[in-house]
Amino acid sequence: MPPTPLKLNLVEGSVSFAFTADAAKELQQAIAQLMQSLKAATQATGGGGKPTPQKPMEYRYSGDVFLEIFCNPNIWPSPFAAKVLVTLRDERIRLTTEAELTRVIDDVNQYLEQVG
Repeated sequence: MPPTPLKLNLVEGSVSFAFTADAAKELQQAIAQLMQSLKAATQATGGGGKPTPQKPMEYRYSGDVFLEIFCNPNIWPSPFAAKVLVTLRDERIRLTTEAELTRVIDDVNQYLEQVG
């Protein structure tokens, strides 16, 4: 049985590709860590102090396609404003674009409900 496709809603349009439940859980964990980094970065700036630089999130998946999701938490004022850079490629095509972090979270959660 082929894997259920994951649909990511981008800033403009969407993209669907073969993905696995295990990979979606790993992505969900990486995003949870990113959210903690974003909250830490915004709390430090809210107190008037100099923020402690946070490590960027770099998630990679290799299956039928290669997926990379990158986000630098140090440049966004809040988790709700954050965007991620999405790169999706295979041997024939490469797509690099932005997606809103909150939409990616919703898409991954919806995917896990669907396959779970």
